[in-house]
Amino acid sequence: MPAPPPAPVAVVAEPAPIATERKSWFDKLKTGLRKTGTGIQAVFVNAQIDDALYEELESALLMADTGVKATEFLLDDLKGRVKRQMATDASQVKRLLADAVTDLLKPLEKPLVIGEYTPTVIMVAGVNGAGKTTSIGKLTKHLATEGASVLLAAADTFRAAAREQLLVWADRNTVEIVSNEGGDPSAVSFDAVNAGKARGKDVVLVDTAGRLPTQLHLMDELKKIKRVVTKADATAPHEVLLVIDGNTGQNALAQVRAFDETLGLTGLIVTKLDGTAKGGVLCAIARERPIPVYFIGVGEKLEDLETFNAREFAQALLG
Repeated sequence: MPAPPPAPVAVVAEPAPIATERKSWFDKLKTGLRKTGTGIQAVFVNAQIDDALYEELESALLMADTGVKATEFLLDDLKGRVKRQMATDASQVKRLLADAVTDLLKPLEKPLVIGEYTPTVIMVAGVNGAGKTTSIGKLTKHLATEGASVLLAAADTFRAAAREQLLVWADRNTVEIVSNEGGDPSAVSFDAVNAGKARGKDVVLVDTAGRLPTQLHLMDELKKIKRVVTKADATAPHEVLLVIDGNTGQNALAQVRAFDETLGLTGLIVTKLDGTAKGGVLCAIARERPIPVYFIGVGEKLEDLETFNAREFAQALLG
């Protein structure tokens, strides 16, 4: 009589190790996402794989501002993975959720390309308080470290403090800046692009005024800056980035929608992910408005801005 076939064994892939040079950054990200991750991770403690687990997980994901659409998508995806892998305990389900989150976020993972155009003109928008000007300073540092020469355009002329702040960042990064106190933001942007071309700069970073998407006259000003930049260089702007505060959860998603409709966003910088319980908003963005996340920030230091990696984010979130 033939021997019975061996019983199926659940195979759940172990997460890939994080490269050594990113280890300290990953640790920082993990610490930053602790408030978000704790609520989700708690669901799996001493849990059985049953409806109650999925219900608790649904609540935890919604509390993390993952949003209804992304939460439903993740739960359906997870249930399919659990069935296919024949997972038998909660720790396996947690790893499978990390895989599901990784796959959902993967389309957001895209590098910022510099060098295709000289200069590469990057327009940066965001509401007041999102960390826009600080992010521009950090982005300048990141680009300079990569060997790019950067020219800053202080087109946030409505707020004197923004110009002063940008001057500090320019000084700290030893880069040139084009500014005109109280001048027209479009004119400053136009002059900066022409100066960037004349001086052979690799990148021109245009800091625009912080504004709420409900302030239509100010959103129109952004459109005007974009039009005028195109007059200075027919191919520009090459990137239109929005800085969003990771603490604002679903409000950040609303900002992404509004600014994308006005400007046609090419990328996002997500700030202040340290200490927030709303880190799931990236899943909501991935499901509803999948615009690449070029960088995420988890601290105040210059080096606390790093490129976004879907697997790292999922691992940091779920431990």
